[in-house]
Amino acid sequence: MKKTSWVSKLTSTVAAGAAAFLLFASFASAHVTVNPSNAQTSAWQMYTIKVPSEKELPTTKITLKVPKEVTFKQYQPLTGWKISTEKNDSNEVTSITWEVDGDNQGILAGQFQQFNFVAQNPKNETEVAWDAFQYYSDGSIVEWTGKPGDNNPHSITTISEDPAVAGNAAASDGHDSAGTAGTATDDKASDTATDDKKANEDTTLGDALSDTVTGQPNNTDTDTGTLKLQQATLIVSILALIMSFLGIALATRRKKR
Repeated sequence: MKKTSWVSKLTSTVAAGAAAFLLFASFASAHVTVNPSNAQTSAWQMYTIKVPSEKELPTTKITLKVPKEVTFKQYQPLTGWKISTEKNDSNEVTSITWEVDGDNQGILAGQFQQFNFVAQNPKNETEVAWDAFQYYSDGSIVEWTGKPGDNNPHSITTISEDPAVAGNAAASDGHDSAGTAGTATDDKASDTATDDKKANEDTTLGDALSDTVTGQPNNTDTDTGTLKLQQATLIVSILALIMSFLGIALATRRKKR
């Protein structure tokens, strides 16, 4: 009986731990995120902020701070949401706020909403952090301003010159926003190749606005931390299941004796 009791307690403990881990995983993966997580230097990029409601209350407002390295350009209107911006003394947009309007109840529990805007990326390679503030109907605020690994981390976009790294950047249509790339007229093959490469790598405001009109984010959510968390959750669940079967087998064997 002692052996069976010990196995039973161990099984219950592991099962309880697995349940708690699953609950934690469901919340940990529901962060406010800004995508893409990789983008190209100098590109006119359409960004998408994804806002889930983690509480049993609707989210009624979200404020996003615009990183100083990024130049905000335009936002996409959205029915049921009032959109406003704040500017500094240089007339640069420093934050953008989406707030429920009219009969809109907000983002309800178990739902999420996406908001699109266009910004121009910095010329140099860097990482930009997106601080966000999520407001619920009871007046509570969740600040998504922590570092990666914190309970409420801010979203980060890596700005790179390498098109392979910046795989989520909008595809170029060959136009040059700086007005320097176009049809090569130099007879030298090397100059032609340079101009073509520059034209292909350039992302224009027209490209970003085209994505905005269709309302289709030009990226997929492939957060590495979320994937690792899901894998760990699966492993813990399998271990709990194995321990449960082990406990049943030992209990049955004990009864037969």
